[in-house]
Amino acid sequence: MVSMQTDSAVYASARARLDSLWRRGTEFLGSEYAILGGAMSWLSERNLVSAISNAGGFGVIACGSMNPEQLAEEIAATAALTDRPFGVNLITMHPDLEALIDVCHKANATHIALAGGLASAASIKHIKQGGAKVIAFAPALAIAKRLVRNGADAIVIEGMEAGGHIGPVATGVLAQEILPSVDDVPIFVAGGIGRGEAIAMYLESGGSGVQMGTRFVCATESIAHPNFKKAFYRANARDAVLSVQLDPRFPVIPVRALANEATVTFMETQRTVIARHNSGELTLIEAQLEIERFWAGALRRAAIDGDVKGGSVMAGQSIGLVKTEQPVAEILSELIDQAVESLAGQFLGAELGLDAANQEKAAV
Repeated sequence: MVSMQTDSAVYASARARLDSLWRRGTEFLGSEYAILGGAMSWLSERNLVSAISNAGGFGVIACGSMNPEQLAEEIAATAALTDRPFGVNLITMHPDLEALIDVCHKANATHIALAGGLASAASIKHIKQGGAKVIAFAPALAIAKRLVRNGADAIVIEGMEAGGHIGPVATGVLAQEILPSVDDVPIFVAGGIGRGEAIAMYLESGGSGVQMGTRFVCATESIAHPNFKKAFYRANARDAVLSVQLDPRFPVIPVRALANEATVTFMETQRTVIARHNSGELTLIEAQLEIERFWAGALRRAAIDGDVKGGSVMAGQSIGLVKTEQPVAEILSELIDQAVESLAGQFLGAELGLDAANQEKAAV
């Protein structure tokens, strides 16, 4: 790693390079840095979201299972804490999705992300009619292209290294598949990103920015319970495991979390819900909502109440990079420094290569 103190000119060039690489992302978001805060249920609320935006990133409220009145209150409370842009993340299978979109419109939300399933053309149109920009999630190239055709203004490609609900493909593979093939809209890369060097790498591969969740869980401004944060400090990448799907006829979106008693409870919950679905008591959508309610409750027990044994400690594989509590501004500053140093190393390497070539010519 090249020290930023080595050459101020090289550092300045590297910082300018970083600004250039993610300019499309920063212009789309209206933020200083093209770093979105991953929408984490119960945690991505007014305090953490406003802190991320105030520090130069782009905070995103996690609506989760909120009703329209609760979301309206959360947006207003967040706006009272920051005068900088922030977004709202809505779950596509929420039964009140269209009403939640209307709430965002009334609150003049500038960016709305649709997650937890494929964003429909109708929902995308509804959002755009209200003047907001649509951010959609794509787990595959074909889906990314479809979302763009349906009007999505930006895409997040999230790999299986992420925490919470995830897709089936690794971030690095998704990036290689999608970044060279989709240039119509800004693409933000997510999943397993915990340091600035990775940010620089994905930007140089064609990304417009990144999304990070796990790195912000232990921020000073995060309302996560101290027990939840301690679980993060103690864990390594291999401790964040995927939930298991019991019945292929009953698709369940995988969830990455630390293995504990909640992992066993989820298996039992699946058996019960599948039985109710098979008996005709629940439709597929209703059954999937039951599963979502399980995760929402299990996450709250761990993240807010501090029950890290019986609750769900959702975390990405970058959890091993989280070792202490830090203010959001400090986290972002570290990430920027790491990204710039990575780029500065390339500038110095190029200079050294040129000098060696010149010396060789002189010797000849």
